[in-house]
Amino acid sequence: MVGFEPAYVRLYRSGQLTTRSQEASRLLASCQLCPRRCGVDRTNGAPGYCRSGALPAVASHNAHHGEEPPISGSRGSGTIFFARCNLRCAYCQNWPISQQGQGREVSIDELAGMMLELQGRGCHNINLVTPSHVVAQVLQALAIAVPAGLNIPLVYNTSGYDSPEALRLLDGVVDIYLPDIRYRDGGSAQHYSDAPDYPAVNAAALQEMWRQVGQLRCDAEGIAERGMIVRHLVLPGDLSQTRSALQFLARELSPQVHLSLMAQYFPAHRAVDLPELARPVSEEEYRRALDWLDAYGLENGWRQELEHSGGGPRQTIVR
Repeated sequence: MVGFEPAYVRLYRSGQLTTRSQEASRLLASCQLCPRRCGVDRTNGAPGYCRSGALPAVASHNAHHGEEPPISGSRGSGTIFFARCNLRCAYCQNWPISQQGQGREVSIDELAGMMLELQGRGCHNINLVTPSHVVAQVLQALAIAVPAGLNIPLVYNTSGYDSPEALRLLDGVVDIYLPDIRYRDGGSAQHYSDAPDYPAVNAAALQEMWRQVGQLRCDAEGIAERGMIVRHLVLPGDLSQTRSALQFLARELSPQVHLSLMAQYFPAHRAVDLPELARPVSEEEYRRALDWLDAYGLENGWRQELEHSGGGPRQTIVR
């Protein structure tokens, strides 16, 4: 990435990164940093809905090769998996991390050190996985890591349940947004993720992310430098309202938005006890999703081929 400079480096030089970090810390004192707006004082260790206090908990940090091609590239994406979450998805495939809190609390200095270590290992980017509840801590860590030499793109890998306050703090910090669009119906969002306002919150968040970074842009080797990739997981029985989700992306963002249309659902966590979720997506259901992809002119991105006979879904370029 010769000549590339991450957005957060420019913000650090202007002094704004430190200012944002301080503002986020103030919001943490009566937590308003996610749409739950719990109002608890997390600076004193009180847990919010996310069950997180003053320090971030990290499940793992490593080079990950399973993301979309512009994110993983040839050297891997430097993922930092944060424990806990501000959703309660019944089918979460990472539920030991998101719901049970598998991981350990780390200091802000340690978090900054993880970022620098992943950069030193040659990763293409720093990929913050499930970061919505630790925005303040991420900003604090960046304020330490940037003057120590951090200078690769920052990926914000989120469920898409993000507040306007958090996204305002991240404007000019995040290079690449990697959000989900999970539901377009509040009933499904309530029943399966305990978030009846998810559709409205998610729509506003996606529009703001698109405003901040726009269409995906890559270097000469095809590695993402800036922009947005949206993920949509197709659920059985159209519980994820796929047609409405794709229509929203095409009409409210742009038909040029990069979309990862995923068929990798499998029953996990509490889904095994829910009859409507206790099966994989059928070939017919995913084929219908692909038809909607074409109908709305969403030509940029990736899809997955179903392989129920073994080996799981295989990701391929749409066009």
